Amino acid sequence: MPYSHIQFETKDGVAVLTINRPEKLNALNDAVIQELSEAVTEIETDDEIRGVLVTGAGPKAFVAGADIGELATQGPLSGKARSLAGQEVFRRLERCGKPVVAAVNGFALGGGCELAMACHLRLASEKAKFGQPEVKLGIGPGYGGTVRLPRLVGKGRALELLLTGDMIDAEEAYRVGLVNRVVPADDLMPEAEKLLRRILGNGPVAVRLCLEAVDSGLDLSVDESSLLEANHFGLIASTADMREGMSAFLEKRTADFQGR
Repeated sequence: MPYSHIQFETKDGVAVLTINRPEKLNALNDAVIQELSEAVTEIETDDEIRGVLVTGAGPKAFVAGADIGELATQGPLSGKARSLAGQEVFRRLERCGKPVVAAVNGFALGGGCELAMACHLRLASEKAKFGQPEVKLGIGPGYGGTVRLPRLVGKGRALELLLTGDMIDAEEAYRVGLVNRVVPADDLMPEAEKLLRRILGNGPVAVRLCLEAVDSGLDLSVDESSLLEANHFGLIASTADMREGMSAFLEKRTADFQGR
């Protein structure tokens, strides 16, 4: 379907989702969130899409934050509704069952950092900057910053970033565990796609269940998350993909997974 504020293209099983408001440093407004929701629906329902790359248009920003012009006019009810709408879209992206890689090409601040954190893996350009500067505007994160940041970097580092509103560069983001890898700017999209296609070369059912086990297991006890893993291990044993993977290994050939 046509979009006005994002670009959404698919090729060979990979969807590339680009936030496309470079004149506003790709800031998230309500229209962008609505189009992201529609794109996530495509990702969830189109079996031809096996993985997703998320990035921002232009050289300066992944997403530089929310649209302050909209936030400045919100009241308590509209503010909560806006937060819930963004959270719902990001959570659906996170739980779509297909690997999602963020290619962070510039500023990832506020809602942009939150969008990157909702992706499963993050590659950053050496020029990327990260932060949750909401407190500098007298507000707090609304799209999951207080939820995902502590899970990625730990409580202490997360609170320092949340309470100071400070920005960090790509190398510091890598050091604290916010990003998986830092690459030269010109190599960002090729390296992100290369990583995603490495994942897509594995068994689709196994990949989906790994994503589900980690996502659900973080909120369970060790015993409960271990049982979830065992249930998945048993479920995979019923799949044609497992039989194909084992046969390919024993026969020293490349597996031909079919996702079933």
